[in-house]
Amino acid sequence: MKKWKKGLFSFGIVALGLALAACSSGTSNTNESTNASTTKADDSTFTYAISGDPSSTNPINTSDRWGLTVTNIIYSPLVIVEGDGTTKNALAESVEPAADGLSVTVHLKQDVKWSDGEPFTADDVVFTYEQKAKKENGNADKLWVGDQPIKVEKVDDYTVKFVLPQASAAAINNIATETFIIPKHVFEGVEDFSVNELPENPVGTGPYKLVEYKRGEYLTFEANEHYFGGEASIKNLTLRIIESADTTKVALQKGEVDAAFVLPSDVADLDEKTITTYPYSENRVGYLGLNTHSEALQDVKVRQAVLFALNKDELNQAAYLTTDYYEQPYSFLPPNNPYVTEDVEKYETNIEKSKELLKEANVSDLKLNLGFSSSDPAQTIQATLIQQQLQKAGITVTLEGGDSTAIFAELKKEGSTKYNLFLGGYIMGNDPDLYGALFETDGSSNYFQTDNQKTDELFSKAAVELDETKRKELYNELQQAIAEDARIYPIVDNKKILAVNNRIENVETAGLIPIYTFEDVSKLTIK
Repeated sequence: MKKWKKGLFSFGIVALGLALAACSSGTSNTNESTNASTTKADDSTFTYAISGDPSSTNPINTSDRWGLTVTNIIYSPLVIVEGDGTTKNALAESVEPAADGLSVTVHLKQDVKWSDGEPFTADDVVFTYEQKAKKENGNADKLWVGDQPIKVEKVDDYTVKFVLPQASAAAINNIATETFIIPKHVFEGVEDFSVNELPENPVGTGPYKLVEYKRGEYLTFEANEHYFGGEASIKNLTLRIIESADTTKVALQKGEVDAAFVLPSDVADLDEKTITTYPYSENRVGYLGLNTHSEALQDVKVRQAVLFALNKDELNQAAYLTTDYYEQPYSFLPPNNPYVTEDVEKYETNIEKSKELLKEANVSDLKLNLGFSSSDPAQTIQATLIQQQLQKAGITVTLEGGDSTAIFAELKKEGSTKYNLFLGGYIMGNDPDLYGALFETDGSSNYFQTDNQKTDELFSKAAVELDETKRKELYNELQQAIAEDARIYPIVDNKKILAVNNRIENVETAGLIPIYTFEDVSKLTIK
């Protein structure tokens, strides 16, 4: 394991619960038919229950939890970001940032093969980054500096060089991480990489190969014999799709699935003799979003009035029971981010101040709606409480629970006003520049409908500032400005709790990391 410079990289742009593109119905990448949805776990299969379909299986644009989980099983990036923010080379042998901040040279591992047996080379890296850098493909945020794209050049068969249009600490830190490389020889004929499913069957360098995807039921995989990390001990892997948390718990208790995320309230119901739980942090921010473009919330005083009426302690204790399972954020950055500051407006509960702000804005009888995922138990609890809390300030909230994919597809539309308020969450990594996808006016996931020149300028200045002290000062100012703008109410950094049947071993060796669950699922074994 070769780790690159600690703290230099950040997580890729992985917006949990945010980039929730709608899935087309009735489509699948099917090579053969099995009945994985009802097959009980056996000695050659690890079955992991997931709560929904991937929003996208396209490695170029996927950004939701299950889309990235599937991508991480099939493909590999140049560099992986681990749970503590350090990095580990995957397809990269070494990464060399230039001292002037204008380029990064990456030497690639040799003798890596794709799952079809073809060799992995620099041509694949250049091809992948060129597709991802196209804004029309939907995930180009970190491959642009200012208004120009980063260029990638082939130096030789196993060396590539990223050339930046101007010095950028953010780009230098993030360029090699979390972009999953796709094979040129398979995908070079594809004309449209903006789709959620590419037309070719996936060929990757990851630990498993996709065998079958039956939407709404399961995805099955088999071990990739060419995997550069060593062929997986467990021959077969199934991701079984179970939307209901209650059904998932029962399947786990019956041994129908080997692993699943559970809620804090479920832990006491699990038999320690057969199931072990693994709580871990994802540096996630769960939040209430405010649509700044909606007519009711265009006045910042009204948005601030909403936030002063909320009670964060009550929201978290109801959903997560104990601080063993959560921390409370106040900035748009999670509490353990190296750039975070609590020197921001925290919006401590103050009903009288909320009413005063509404009066100053000449607003009475304020009525809002709130979009949330009706299949998410924590959001369901918190939505009800938010409705009750805002009522104390005279604000009436209509709850509009639904499918999170549809809700965020609507919110992503430029100028959308369907939802005034919405519950979501994101995992974006350590480098604050990555959060620009959410909080900049031209961000690819501007669900808040932000149009704020001040915060846009702060994002731009901080991204290219190479002096670390000055950069941190700019991000402090940015956090204060976004809090003052009252477009987001950070609620929680909650831990994920993975429950695993005791027949599965080496969970820690496989590595529990944000978004993907397992850093390398091939390291799991069965007793």
